[in-house]
Amino acid sequence: MTQHHTPEPAVTTPAGSPPLRDTRQRRAVAAALDASDEFRSAQDLHQLVRDSGERVGLATVYRALQAMVDAGEVDVVRSEAGEAQYRRCDVAHHHHHLICRGCGKAVEVEGPAFEEWADAVARQHGFVDVRHTLELTGTCADCRRAGGAG
Repeated sequence: MTQHHTPEPAVTTPAGSPPLRDTRQRRAVAAALDASDEFRSAQDLHQLVRDSGERVGLATVYRALQAMVDAGEVDVVRSEAGEAQYRRCDVAHHHHHLICRGCGKAVEVEGPAFEEWADAVARQHGFVDVRHTLELTGTCADCRRAGGAG
């Protein structure tokens, strides 16, 4: 008797990107991301996945996160300590983040003046296909009220 292999369904990705495999592990990581509005480290997400009862290794979480970043499904920023942190974003176009150093609250922000400046600097120096990241950190109103920071 011949066995037929049914391929795993693929997740839609931006044009030109290979489709992501829809695995149990990737679904578990995606569920952990969906459960949080804050940027989270891979270690935090790994613990959330394990707390949900899934058996997924930390290396698998890192691979799933990198694939999701590459596919444009997840944003990654660096903490002040240099640690990569991940979050699903509400918008699909290029944007920046304002992140509270106290509680981790993140707000997606537009920066047209910065975008124009970055494009002008690139043109001035003859650069093309320039990419950039801009993350702003500060203290949100809730943390300021709670801690008296000003």
